Amino acid sequence: MEGRQRIVGWGVLALWVIVIALAAPLAGKLGDVQRNRAVDYLPASADSTQVAKITEQLPGGDSTDLVLVYHREGGLTAADKATAAREVREVAAAHPLLSTPRPVPSEDGSTLLYAVSSTEPGADETARDAFVHDVRETVSGEVGGPGALATDASEVYGSLDGPLLYTTVAVVAILLIVIYRSPFLWLVPLVVAGVADFLSMAVTYALHQGFDISVSGQSTSVMTILVFGAGTDYALLLVSRYREELRRTPRPYDAMAAALRGCGPAVLASSGTVALGMFCLLAADMNSSRGMGPTAAVGVLCALVAMTTLLPALLVVLGRRVFWPLVPAYGSEPKAARRSLFAAMGSSAGRRPLAVLVTGAAALAALALGALNMPGDIKQEDSFSSTPEAVAAMKTLAAAYPETSTQPLTVVAPTAAATRALDTARATGGVVRAERGRSGGGWTEISVVAAHPPQSAGETATIRELRSALGEGVYVGGSSAEQLDMTDTEARDRRIVVPLVLLVVTIVLVALLRSLVAPLILIAAVVAVWGAALGIGALVFEPLFGYAGSDPGLPLLSFVFLVALGVDYGIFLMHRMREECLNGSDPAAAALTALRTTGGVIASAGLVLAATFAVLVNMPMVPLAELGFVIAVGVLLDTFLVRTYLVTSASVLLGRKVWWPGPLAAKPASTSGSGSEPEPVRV
Repeated sequence: MEGRQRIVGWGVLALWVIVIALAAPLAGKLGDVQRNRAVDYLPASADSTQVAKITEQLPGGDSTDLVLVYHREGGLTAADKATAAREVREVAAAHPLLSTPRPVPSEDGSTLLYAVSSTEPGADETARDAFVHDVRETVSGEVGGPGALATDASEVYGSLDGPLLYTTVAVVAILLIVIYRSPFLWLVPLVVAGVADFLSMAVTYALHQGFDISVSGQSTSVMTILVFGAGTDYALLLVSRYREELRRTPRPYDAMAAALRGCGPAVLASSGTVALGMFCLLAADMNSSRGMGPTAAVGVLCALVAMTTLLPALLVVLGRRVFWPLVPAYGSEPKAARRSLFAAMGSSAGRRPLAVLVTGAAALAALALGALNMPGDIKQEDSFSSTPEAVAAMKTLAAAYPETSTQPLTVVAPTAAATRALDTARATGGVVRAERGRSGGGWTEISVVAAHPPQSAGETATIRELRSALGEGVYVGGSSAEQLDMTDTEARDRRIVVPLVLLVVTIVLVALLRSLVAPLILIAAVVAVWGAALGIGALVFEPLFGYAGSDPGLPLLSFVFLVALGVDYGIFLMHRMREECLNGSDPAAAALTALRTTGGVIASAGLVLAATFAVLVNMPMVPLAELGFVIAVGVLLDTFLVRTYLVTSASVLLGRKVWWPGPLAAKPASTSGSGSEPEPVRV
């Protein structure tokens, strides 16, 4: 019998080898389909997106716009100006340009800029990057502008994969070694998480090819974090139950089967809730948010599949010895543990539940007020933790040309209405000049220079006024317009996605817990966690981390992740509480028992998840760092304050009303645990 059981384990491993072999060609292509331009994040209906699509159809195709910046403190010399002119001629000789670049000197004579625009690269990002690099090799000044900024952003995102993966693996490995206190056991879930990450990359690439979902560096980075964080959480729960069953069952195969029956359904329910929450992002208009939904869900589901098939097979094949030196022998009893931290926390919540609940809620509300101090929307050039050349050029231009924009807006109008559009643009307040550009396919391009610096309040007002004056059928785009469209779209998405997430998660919780009150407690708790975490972030982003603004998508993405992940842990706690009630425990005692029995393993899981998201804080992209910080802080608040104190104290105060309107709210539970309802899952 035991031999056949080991064969089953080896058979599962063989199947996974086949899966990995099939996934390898797809996983390696995921980086090739990432798109990290601002316009790639926007919905098709946005003005900026329409401009980008139309300009691709104009003669020569999409243009790559650069700004060559020559600067010397105290003023440029005649030799500097001669060098600049010669280098610009070399660029024009090497690449076809839309027009001859003309020098634009600053008033103080310290800076000279040349606007360079070429259709040579077209819409191909590899060709664009090659063009930017060639120009940078030719000129001695700084190379900025939208094209250079897109190249720098692409290179930064491309450099994330290695450091992000290595750092995440190192953090998870250290935590698992501390938790398991074994020189071997930690490696098993870590390897399985790596396999799940590899599989998720292949599935995401297949989804992109089949359904054209948007894939960005941000979404793939978050997917990797979720795979390792959520996957390790599932491993902690499964291994903890497996260790327990090994003491009661002689054969590892039978112990693993019992462990999967015991905690598998709860893990399945919690991962399903997280995946459904992520899929709600499909309702977003922002391509980046809509693409992150299925990408994040794929990461969670791949982690679930790997941790419930590959991990059990490996543990069964390796046998009890993988737990060395703390091997759980058959028939042994675990060492008597000291009174746990969670038992002490539960006791304090049980003695004064009202005081604990009021104090904790007041603390969260006070922290949430910090969100009122959230810095304004981050500018494109401030999205980098470091200072790439394009950003340095933009800062030089902002200082040298404080009263005008160095980043033209692009207007596209039907050719028949181009003259009227040009006259309207020139007559619009806040516009310095407007010039007619390429025409083709029934459309004409107009370059508009605003009187205010890029992404300033004045330029934003000019863009809105232009769009209003030009009317339907004429589109205003460019880098600044893209940022404005992103902000407007994020505001719309919050109004749609936030209620949808709350509705979907509430329905799932009602179905799982067979109650209305318990789900509302969990929903209120995770929403409070989100507000407090966002408030803490707002208080530290600028003074502590030096971030010049916050990502417009931060509130929405952090809400979706914290609600889904917070409810994930709440399911484990409430399931155990419900089981204790069904087995005859008093509701208050059931709440404290559930905290005591699940607290340790869920706290370990929370620490791992928070640590993996905290890895993003060290990444060179501010939006990723802000998202990682808020989620990490939120997970810690949920683990050690909200779930431990507030949910427990609310459950103690409400008693059986927690399970209203289910049968548990109306009558004492059967001491045998039998009744009209099946016994819920133990964690």
